[in-house]
Amino acid sequence: MEEALKQKPINIVKIVLFGPESSGKTTLSKQLARHYNTVWAPEFAREYLQNKWNNERKTCENSDLLPIARGQMKLENELAEKADKILICDTDLLETKVYSEEYYGGFVDTELEKAAIENTYDLYLLTYIDTPWEEDDLRDRPDLRLEMFQAFENTLKKYHRPYILLKGNKQTRFEYATLEIDKILKEKTNLKSFSKNLSDLDLHFLHQQNSDLNFNTNDY
Repeated sequence: MEEALKQKPINIVKIVLFGPESSGKTTLSKQLARHYNTVWAPEFAREYLQNKWNNERKTCENSDLLPIARGQMKLENELAEKADKILICDTDLLETKVYSEEYYGGFVDTELEKAAIENTYDLYLLTYIDTPWEEDDLRDRPDLRLEMFQAFENTLKKYHRPYILLKGNKQTRFEYATLEIDKILKEKTNLKSFSKNLSDLDLHFLHQQNSDLNFNTNDY
């Protein structure tokens, strides 16, 4: 497996938000990071593809998926070092694999597929499509939300990933998610906390504050 797609070994709990576009993943990622006083790994693909759209007026192509996967894992590995016992991941390579299969006729780069299957997480939070569709430059399948959701859930089942299904408003999702995450945290021992030196503390809380910008607890 390509080295850039591997997880660095670190004793923390890793939680993945998993599901179709506009299903509340980023909202809940920020909420959970705030609750657990830790950092969250945003979706690298959004910045990458937004830049591509802004500069070239092009959407995602299958040749973009491996660079996106490398960028995502670099982000995850860097932020894992700043996490306090738990890292919230807005996506993972298994999600990239689903998009590759659904958008490109089943094509998945072999290195991406291998990493997507071998990288591990403690719990997947599968977000249902009972959230309003929010249009932007990148989202493009408002009429296929159920089909995409089914593809995500089928993938979790196929690879025997531990997951829970989140439905309802933000508070309902948050309460169910934290209930299950707390169970995992109680079972784990000697989890790594971020460094207590001043520079790391500053970086840790700066990232958290950035995560909280424009956060609203009432609506999606």
